[in-house]
Amino acid sequence: MKQYRLNRLFNKKSKRCLNVAIDHGFFNEFGFLKSIENIEQAINTVIEAAPDAIQLTVGQTDYLQSKIGKDKPTLVMRTDVANVYGQQLPDYLFSRMIEYPVEQALNKDAACVVVNLFRIPGQPEVSDQCIQNILKIKPLCDRFSMPLMIEPLVFQSNEKAGGYMVDGDLNKILPLVRQAVELGADIIKADPTDNIEDYHKVIEISGKVPVLVRGGGKVSDKEILTRTKAIIDQGAAGIVYGRNIIQHKNPKAITKSLMSIVHDNLNVEQALEFLA
Repeated sequence: MKQYRLNRLFNKKSKRCLNVAIDHGFFNEFGFLKSIENIEQAINTVIEAAPDAIQLTVGQTDYLQSKIGKDKPTLVMRTDVANVYGQQLPDYLFSRMIEYPVEQALNKDAACVVVNLFRIPGQPEVSDQCIQNILKIKPLCDRFSMPLMIEPLVFQSNEKAGGYMVDGDLNKILPLVRQAVELGADIIKADPTDNIEDYHKVIEISGKVPVLVRGGGKVSDKEILTRTKAIIDQGAAGIVYGRNIIQHKNPKAITKSLMSIVHDNLNVEQALEFLA
């Protein structure tokens, strides 16, 4: 059953999850490689910080799964690759799924697979490819009892934002999140809203499907902790942060700080003490 694998993702005490995304190298963007140039070192640093899960691509999984012992973070495996993140977009955009995605995830002992659902202004064909990817992987996930995490991402126009920049407009996020739920997501991985106090509406629109919130671009410690506290208090099932952890001067300390909010319900001032 899928629940058996989901149980590996979520903390026993809080029933929430902190997933660290280190899959940025999949997307062929030089700027995404900051702090993960040495991928083995980056993954080892995060393993030492002991989050609930680490999100990796099929080519990175050995750095995690070859570790001896049962206490290492759970593997979430990225299954799709895209070219939609550059400041200057190519003439042809795509989102492609790896072959035999669930079988590969099973071979890597993953507890969950993740796939994108893009909404990009003026690029409906990319949304179509994402939906086709989801329609392909969903029955495989059901057949092999593999939890499916769908990542609905609303982009700002490239001309306006100058590269990968998400749109926090609640009225755009809600229908895309709901579409992901309707397509069969077992977990939603969604962006924060412009007004973070509105996030309970994202939780509501997802129904019984747990929502993990993306971190987005790098921000100050206090800002990311304040945002995390706000979304957890509104019912989020956890967080999926990448650059705010792997590009931090002390990834272990910021992970402990975030986990104190996610799992122990500490306030922001208490969480900041882990960074002192």
